[in-house]
Amino acid sequence: MARLCFLGTPDAAVPPLRALVDAGHEVVLVVTRPDRRRSRGPATSPSPVKAAAVELGLPVADDLGAVAGAGADLGVVVAYGRIIPADLLAAVPMVNLHFSLLPRWRGAAPVERAILAGDERTGVCVMAVEAGLDTGPVYAKEEVAIGESETADELRSRLVEVGTRLLVGVLSGPLPVPVPQEGEPVYADKVTPAELELDWGRTAAELGRVVRVGRAWTTFRRRRLGVLSAEPVPAAPGAGVPGTLLGDTVATGAGGLRLVVVQPEGGRPMDAGDWRRGARPAPGERL
Repeated sequence: MARLCFLGTPDAAVPPLRALVDAGHEVVLVVTRPDRRRSRGPATSPSPVKAAAVELGLPVADDLGAVAGAGADLGVVVAYGRIIPADLLAAVPMVNLHFSLLPRWRGAAPVERAILAGDERTGVCVMAVEAGLDTGPVYAKEEVAIGESETADELRSRLVEVGTRLLVGVLSGPLPVPVPQEGEPVYADKVTPAELELDWGRTAAELGRVVRVGRAWTTFRRRRLGVLSAEPVPAAPGAGVPGTLLGDTVATGAGGLRLVVVQPEGGRPMDAGDWRRGARPAPGERL
C-alpha cells in the first residue's frame, strides 16, 4: 500500500477518505481549506474533510506546501478546490477523483452543469493530476445515467458512491497506464446566483433543471421566493403570460412549472399550496 496525502474539502470528499483508510492505506497527511469563521461570534468551523480526518486521527494541514515534506508516495485529490502547482506535482504525483466524463465538464461544478445542460448521462473519472484544469489522462471511468427528476445533491451522492469504489480499486495495486482524454473539452464554471433566478420566459423543462440544481429563486411582490422543489407540467388552458400563477402552477415560455416546495424570504421551507393560501395571489398575478 502507498503512503498517501489526501487533499479535499467538502462532504463529497469524506467517503473517499474513509474508504481509503478502511482499505488499509496509510494517509500521512490530509490537506483542506482553513477553518471558516461562523456567521456569529469568533468561533470557526472546520471543513467536512478536516472534521472526518480529526475523527480518524489523521494529521491535518491547510498549507498545500506541507505535502512536499510529508513523505507521501502519492497524493489523492477529491474536490480540493485549488489547482496543484507543477513543482509540487513533480515532487509528489497525484490522482484526482472527478465527477464527470472528461473532457466534458472540466472544472468546479460538473454535476450542476450536467443537469443544467440536460445531459442524460455523466460519470466519474480517476485521472492523473496535471498543472492544467482537469487535463490529465484517465486511469479509470464509469458512466452513470442521470434521472429525469434527480437533483444535484442526489446525483452527487450516487457519483460519490461509484467514484469511491472506482478510486479504491485503482489504488489497490500499481497504477494502470492512463488513457489520454478524447473529445472537445467543455468547462463547468461555478453556478452563480444570477443563473439560479427563474426566467419565466424559458421552457418549463429548462426551469425544472434549474430547480434541480438547488437554490433557485424568483420574486413575488418584490420579495425573494426560493423554489426548492418543482416539476414541469403541460401548460394549463388560459395560463397567461410567463410568470402568471394559476393555482400552484406558473406559466412559462413553454409548458407550466408546478411549485411543490417554496421558501418565502425570511421564512422556512413550506408546501407551495400552503404558501399560496397564505399569500392569496390575485387572479393573473405574476412571479
